[in-house]
Amino acid sequence: MLLPALLQQKPDRRIREMLIGQLLLDYGFLSRDTIGESRCGRPIDLLSIGNRRKQVLFTAAFHGMEWLTTLLMLRFADELCFSVMTGKSLCGVRVGAFLNRRGLAIIPCVNPDGVEIQLNGADSAGVYRDTVLKACNGDTSHWQANAAGVDVNHNFSAGWEALHQREQEEGIVRPSATRYGGEYPESEPESRTLAAYCRTGSITHALAFHSQGEEIYWHYGTYKDSEAFRMAKMLAYVSSYRVGEPQGLAVGGGFKDWFVEKFSRPAFTVEIGQGENPLPIEMLDNIYHRLREMLVLAVVL
Repeated sequence: MLLPALLQQKPDRRIREMLIGQLLLDYGFLSRDTIGESRCGRPIDLLSIGNRRKQVLFTAAFHGMEWLTTLLMLRFADELCFSVMTGKSLCGVRVGAFLNRRGLAIIPCVNPDGVEIQLNGADSAGVYRDTVLKACNGDTSHWQANAAGVDVNHNFSAGWEALHQREQEEGIVRPSATRYGGEYPESEPESRTLAAYCRTGSITHALAFHSQGEEIYWHYGTYKDSEAFRMAKMLAYVSSYRVGEPQGLAVGGGFKDWFVEKFSRPAFTVEIGQGENPLPIEMLDNIYHRLREMLVLAVVL
């Protein structure tokens, strides 16, 4: 299993490589694919456990400051794989049998450039360094976007035009540290990569992990499926999070919005933790133990 000390380090590319490499070494049945690259050419990794023809999808780190979600995903992957390898139950569930019928796909870092910039500064953006410095006035500590200054979770085609209009009304008209949705939907390699994977048709439902707020969002537009609402209530119950609704610039353009509109299948945004981004790494233990049962439930629902 992963060394606790490694999970207490901020997950830039070097640390992610160490964590994923250890998982692959420990669990021969865990597979890793590079399904795309970021603006700066960093790999967008997919970890797969179990049946690959039918999967639940977990996604994390859409935003630079929300890198704690990456550690959450990798810690869960570790415990899930250990449970499969040993045959032991996880939160009272023998997950191996479920994963043979429907697997789990995890994209632990949708926006690797954004995480790198927030953790290691503008030089991490390579040829986009000047774009980043201009967009944030030299302060990358609150960086959320990708290297081109586009908010990946504002770059999907669900309600993008209306969101773009609201962005303009708020004065967000050019590359920015956050909330600029780009020139058109899926203009960014990160959003295109995620959308392309979902278009393979193997995903039954999806979860997008963000921070913070301790809320779960489940519907968008006219999509108000009763089964999706039931699932949202179950996830909220076991985590003690609340089922909520995003407001303002958080409505439209997001992955969850696009998934439910495109496929009419359940998808959920889970806002982990409570506080100010970036959430401190010391919160990981408490957040993980609070969400552990919810993560298992999301796999087997």
